[in-house]
Amino acid sequence: MDRASTSFPLATLPQVRHEVGRQLARIPHAGRWFALAIVLLSAGSFATVNVPRLLGHIVDLVAQNQPAEQLWQTGGLLLGIAITGGVLSASGFYLVVRMAERVIANLREDMVGTALGLPTHRVEDAGTGDLVSRSTDDVAELSSAVTETIPILTSSMFTILATTITLFTMDWRFLIIPLLVGPVYYLASRHYLGRAPGRYARERAAMAERARRVLEAIRGRATVRAFSMEEQMHTRIENASWTVVTRGIRARTTMLILTTWMLCAEFLMLALGLFIGYWLVAAGDMTVGAVTGALLMLIRLRGPMNMFMRVLDTVQSGYASLARIVGVVADPPVPVPDSGASAPEGRVELRNVSFSYGNDWAVRDVSLHIHPGETVAVVGASGAGKTTVAALVAGLRVPDEGEVLVDGFPVAELSDRERIARLAMVSQEVHVFSGTLRQDLTLARPGATDSELLAVLERVQARDWFDKLPDGLDTVVGARGIQLEPVAAQQLALARVLLLDPAIVIMDEATAEAGSAGAGALEAAAEEVTRDRSALVVAHRLDQASRADRILVMDGGRIVEQGTHGELIARGGIYHRLWSAWSVGR
Repeated sequence: MDRASTSFPLATLPQVRHEVGRQLARIPHAGRWFALAIVLLSAGSFATVNVPRLLGHIVDLVAQNQPAEQLWQTGGLLLGIAITGGVLSASGFYLVVRMAERVIANLREDMVGTALGLPTHRVEDAGTGDLVSRSTDDVAELSSAVTETIPILTSSMFTILATTITLFTMDWRFLIIPLLVGPVYYLASRHYLGRAPGRYARERAAMAERARRVLEAIRGRATVRAFSMEEQMHTRIENASWTVVTRGIRARTTMLILTTWMLCAEFLMLALGLFIGYWLVAAGDMTVGAVTGALLMLIRLRGPMNMFMRVLDTVQSGYASLARIVGVVADPPVPVPDSGASAPEGRVELRNVSFSYGNDWAVRDVSLHIHPGETVAVVGASGAGKTTVAALVAGLRVPDEGEVLVDGFPVAELSDRERIARLAMVSQEVHVFSGTLRQDLTLARPGATDSELLAVLERVQARDWFDKLPDGLDTVVGARGIQLEPVAAQQLALARVLLLDPAIVIMDEATAEAGSAGAGALEAAAEEVTRDRSALVVAHRLDQASRADRILVMDGGRIVEQGTHGELIARGGIYHRLWSAWSVGR
């Protein structure tokens, strides 16, 4: 079965509108603040648009040799209007940007919360690079777009509206200018908007692919070095980066074409203004000062029009990022209701389970039972399907065929509460969260007392390093504190499992980080965690597998042998050969 990697979707325009509206509704009194911002911006625009009109009036005063007192009065009025308009516009900008940044912050929180609630297989299929790109690059792009464009857009729209109304009040014939120039701007924006969204979306997708390639190289650096794949990974990253460059240039080329349209529109607007102004002055319908004021308005209008058209470039890039963010938020995971499963027992059953990551089967026709309290070890060569089986039992993967049952219920149908009570998984890669050691431990049981925390640390053999911590449970660990050694981090993860107290423990090479010094302590901790619980252990060390109640040997995605350690040694098959090689190596 072919399982194609599918990235998170792009939100449609109705979805974006709905989500933005929902986020605005979360802001207290958002409607009132928005209405106040509109009033302030409108008043500011109508105030500043009178500046060129007053300049034209000064021209008339000078031409008519009016007293200097009138010039000073008009100049003072001009200065007052300019300051008032600036203050009003700045206040309106502040309110609009403040609400927009609140919306972005809430969107970012919702996206991260949604992503954390998604099934792991959904995130893996989409690619972690895509999710990382949306939560970093796209959020930054959207925030930058909002900061840059909202003041420009609001200022431009209100200035254009106020100028048009003012010109109409001066003489209706000035309306000829927007009637003739407007279609040029319309055609320019239509041409731009018809091509830019798709090109910007493809650019953002290329950036996500670049992030995926970089993360892949960083996380797999040990494997890359082991197989001398540095040049190959470098080429992949280079190709992904070059794709970002070419798609970015193609997107910006659309803006260059828009600029050409704008230059033609500006020439037409000013030429019409001069012609109509000359006509009105010659007919005696307007003074030279009034026409000068009108032309100054038109010249001043070039700025808002140019800015309005130019920020379409940033708006399109920001909208592409917004659509990618809402694409994650718009389809949140639906909580799975309680299935009605009885108290946790620890029974696991796989019935003819098959799973594929792509064209080849990773697991094929696998059936197994784990009885309550039984420890089953899974061994085999790399790529045999061991980790996939562990992920299927944990519910992190959904089988393409067959069923995975926990206590008689499909694991995918268990609610979060039922799943937490039954299942816990510890892998080779564990994470130490930033914060105090107490906070890190109580993630598993928030109400745990200090004595309980110390008890589980004792049970996982962690007191040796714990007693050396300067502040005990209050010691800050993780990225912003003390960096725990791999063995200590693994013991911390095992201690959290003990606090969680699940019926079934899945350990995917959980002791692989143990060197010769830490092997004994970590394996003893693992045995403590699996005691009196059902356990599926993907064994890195065959001596750990030898102590299991039953051993499964996998090869090519299938179970080829199973039995106790003694039975498999006596059979002389694959496990016997693995054990012999292991014993010689030790």
